Amino acid sequence: MAPPIVRTISRYLLRQHIAPLGFALAALTSLMLIQQIAKQLSSLLGKGLPTSVIIEVFLLSVPFIVAVTLPMAVLVAVLHVFTRLAADNEITAMQAGGVSVGRVIAPTLAGAAGIALLSFLWNDQLLPRTNHQLRTLQMDIQRKKPSLALKEQVINEVVPGQTFLRASRIDGNTNKLKDVTLYDLSDAERRRIITADSGRMAYSAGGRDLFLTLLDGDIEEVNRTDPTQFNRTFFSTNRMRVVGVANSFQPTTTDTYKSDREMSTCEMQEAVDAARRDVESAAGDARLVIENDLRRLAGLAPLPPSTSARPRDARPPGPYCRALQRLATWLLPAEAGAQTPRPAPRGAVKPPRPLPPSAGGRVPITPPYIAAGLITPGAGVSEQQRLRGARERAAAYEVEIQKKAAIAVACLVFALVGAPIALRFQRGGVGLVLGVSVAVFTVYYIGLIGGEELGDRLILSPFLAMWTPNLIFATAGLFGLWRIRKPGNSPHGGDWSDLWPAWIGAPWRNPR
Repeated sequence: MAPPIVRTISRYLLRQHIAPLGFALAALTSLMLIQQIAKQLSSLLGKGLPTSVIIEVFLLSVPFIVAVTLPMAVLVAVLHVFTRLAADNEITAMQAGGVSVGRVIAPTLAGAAGIALLSFLWNDQLLPRTNHQLRTLQMDIQRKKPSLALKEQVINEVVPGQTFLRASRIDGNTNKLKDVTLYDLSDAERRRIITADSGRMAYSAGGRDLFLTLLDGDIEEVNRTDPTQFNRTFFSTNRMRVVGVANSFQPTTTDTYKSDREMSTCEMQEAVDAARRDVESAAGDARLVIENDLRRLAGLAPLPPSTSARPRDARPPGPYCRALQRLATWLLPAEAGAQTPRPAPRGAVKPPRPLPPSAGGRVPITPPYIAAGLITPGAGVSEQQRLRGARERAAAYEVEIQKKAAIAVACLVFALVGAPIALRFQRGGVGLVLGVSVAVFTVYYIGLIGGEELGDRLILSPFLAMWTPNLIFATAGLFGLWRIRKPGNSPHGGDWSDLWPAWIGAPWRNPR
């Protein structure tokens, strides 16, 4: 157990990080959220959506932004706190009291490890659900605009239950219509059918009203109370305004499709397992095609397709997923299971399985079989394509799994990088915090995006693709910690001019 003075220092150091961490997280998240609002607000307002839907879009964007800004906030907080502590000589006082630099940094690394664990749970449990809801909501918003829903040669429902439009040709670029028929059922007493040779459509600023300019047509009107009344009016130009076009927003209630960013780690592990079974099946089919071609050359009958496949494991893959399953079983009520059929009695005799034709060895080859050719053209090509497709699918899910863990561990890695820099260059001030933060963020996320692309293309393994930036920065952080703990390299008020000799170890020094 640590001495009381060490525990007091640890609590003090952790408390010093709370306010900068919260401020940095709120500032960075707000900055990125404002950027999202500025990018999407004009298009959302132009669709005439309810205010609650617009707010929901941006609220669902917050979890993704927090997943990115949380490691950034950790680095900013660590740089700020240790720069201030070193500038106020608090680190020097701790060292004079027998507390080493490593012991000063240890509480920060422990706190960063706890934040990394929370970040992983956030990325794995909350983020996929909000991503799924956000994608579904965005799809519903895209379907709301009528210009995206009108199709040629189809009776389109413009206003639900009131107005229908059909056109043989719709030019999406110029909004021109050809051979137009409009069915107006808005009046309960009258039914109108408007036909035109051509026309043009436009939408109001809010996208709620549809303006039609119809050319060379007629209007046929029938009174429902008196079917003997029939009016027909010819026109050369008819301008109409259809009010309330696609003004109703219909949210999707059930959407079972999920992309890799909408799935938890356990769901992606099951998808990876299914893809690996497809890899084994495709590899077996490719071998079977080639082997059957060789058997034809040898005058043997082809082998039947193999039905032996690796069975699917009913248990969740990995200890993490099994622990989550046990926790869910303990917290949630048990589901009713389907009854399984009873096994057959022991005395029952199963019918024998029929033997394949090739079981007897060489069989006579009929002339039609010889005429089919000895070698299959492109043998195994389709199986090789299946094999590569299954591998790419498995790699995409594995890359996403590794990315969830890598971004979470980046909280710990950034703390390991920031503490030695702040202790060594304590007079850097705000410039040091901003400069180092921007440099680290830029390099890290460029490496993350590039690694994801290389991993999806099967150029790098998913682990190396996602963990290489973490490994590089962790190595740099450990090297910096080793340098700062060496005699003569303790915090002494260094600034930006000492950056090159302090970290690279150049033989020259500035003259005194």
